[in-house]
Amino acid sequence: QMKSILGRQLYVPDESSLRGSLPSPSQLRGKVVLKGRRPTTGAFDDYDTDDDAADDDDLTEMQSVRTEKTSVAGNTKKSQTSVKIAPELAKLTLFHGTKFKSWRESEQALTHHMHSFSESRVRSFCRHNQSQSWIQYNQTHISRTFPSGNRTNSSNYSPILAWATGCQMVALNLQTADEMVRMNYGRFRENGEQGYVRKPSTLMLKGVTEPRTTHIEVKILSGSCIPKPKGVSDGECINPYVNVTLFDCSEGREVTSTQVTNTVFNNGFSPIWKFEDSFHFDVKNACVAVMQFTVMDKNSTPTKTDEFIASASIPI
Repeated sequence: QMKSILGRQLYVPDESSLRGSLPSPSQLRGKVVLKGRRPTTGAFDDYDTDDDAADDDDLTEMQSVRTEKTSVAGNTKKSQTSVKIAPELAKLTLFHGTKFKSWRESEQALTHHMHSFSESRVRSFCRHNQSQSWIQYNQTHISRTFPSGNRTNSSNYSPILAWATGCQMVALNLQTADEMVRMNYGRFRENGEQGYVRKPSTLMLKGVTEPRTTHIEVKILSGSCIPKPKGVSDGECINPYVNVTLFDCSEGREVTSTQVTNTVFNNGFSPIWKFEDSFHFDVKNACVAVMQFTVMDKNSTPTKTDEFIASASIPI
């Protein structure tokens, strides 16, 4: 059914190609690629379902960086279960998801074997000096990260650490237009919003490389014809101000810094801010850092929250 509907758009790997390097982005351009199970030789396999990967949310930080995955209640490995694989579907699958045991074993695996990690595992790896091992793994293999299942309100985690370690698939709850999703939109402005951004060259070098740092000075000058917040019809004028936020990372941790302009009252037509004041930012990892400009409407009623008007995210 998939082959008849998708036709040539479906990427079907051949057995010989599964033994070498992964296909290049140009080879996969316009293609639909499947991730699932490929045939295994034994009765059991080490396939990693989303449910398995989501179990990371229930582990403590130290448990989540162990090389062998164990149950929380005890020190015994999870019991293996046999899984039936449809041969017809398996032959259409390129990426075979596997459980993480150690970076050494993962690097030696076939290149079409990949891992999925929840956001809690991402932070744990980075905080326990495993970033470099993860970067090396991602030079030849694929990693996918995703939000914690505990985010029942569909909020999002920061994708910065996953980008900084070279992860190729950084999944977000796109149904929630929060600052993290807007930051993601900014990341993909780098390539004209084509859906693919080449990872920084420093993440493809062998050995430890220091992130590129820089200093940025920002002045917010003025605005023009700023609309009212979406869905708001009452009131004469808005009271706009601008949040300038740098999303960055350093030494395995997310770093966020925000500076705010003064509020211009009752003027959305041509507000002019105090541009003699400059905002200064020290960027720790320029290859992945993103600066976000957010225009807000100051609510004249102290008990009410300020309203979002518009935002733009710019990769450093």
